[in-house]
Amino acid sequence: MDVYWFEQTIANVPGGEAWLSTSEANYLRAMRFPKRRADWLLGRWTAKNAVAVFLDIPAEPQALRDIEIRPAPSGAPEVFFRNEPAAVTISLSHRAGVGACSLTPSGVLLGCDLETVEPHGDAFATDYFAAEEQALVTEAPMADRLPLLALLWSGKESALKAIREGLRLDTRQVIVSFLERPKIQSENPENSPQRACASVRTSSQHNGWSPLQVRHTDGQLFRGWWSQTGDLLRTVLAVPPPDPPILLAVASHNAVSGSRARR
Repeated sequence: MDVYWFEQTIANVPGGEAWLSTSEANYLRAMRFPKRRADWLLGRWTAKNAVAVFLDIPAEPQALRDIEIRPAPSGAPEVFFRNEPAAVTISLSHRAGVGACSLTPSGVLLGCDLETVEPHGDAFATDYFAAEEQALVTEAPMADRLPLLALLWSGKESALKAIREGLRLDTRQVIVSFLERPKIQSENPENSPQRACASVRTSSQHNGWSPLQVRHTDGQLFRGWWSQTGDLLRTVLAVPPPDPPILLAVASHNAVSGSRARR
């Protein structure tokens, strides 16, 4: 099954509200805190452009106004085009000034996440990770433990989004495992999260993506992929199992014509 991936950064988001719907512009104006406004705008800009490519709609202000991302009762994002549900499922994430949107046709369980490698207290693993996951961290070389924690957490976030539960569910009920030992970069000073859109860590098999899976304690299994650039980790999971993500791109002037653009 095809699943698509699209990223943007804060720097890609234009000024003004010409690309927002009336309700979105009103919602933005009601936000008090600059960081929340910036993150929300990044998420909407990333999602709208990704949907425009997916639906083969020119990414011009009027068309982007017609694309609206609305929260479902669960809080999961749903896409509307000209006030009608669009035949696409999306998942959104943002971290460290980078926004990501994964997309696939309707009727699919889908979740994606971005995480950065950062320090955590000793209680983080015991409070939020299942025994199997804690064992993976304990057995890893010391230098790999923080990146592995970030990867495991990202996999959990993607699974919780796919089942539309989010952090309302005990995170120990979704357990991340790998079909092959994860080859994580412990440190890469030449790359940073802000440069994540420029390159994806290369892999001879899957264009920079490696497989992972997450099992819910009720038996439901999610399969998917992860990749890393510098300190930024990406995960995406879906049911049915997806092929490695296809990276989408838009033209520099944000107008797309013809079939879906791919990097």
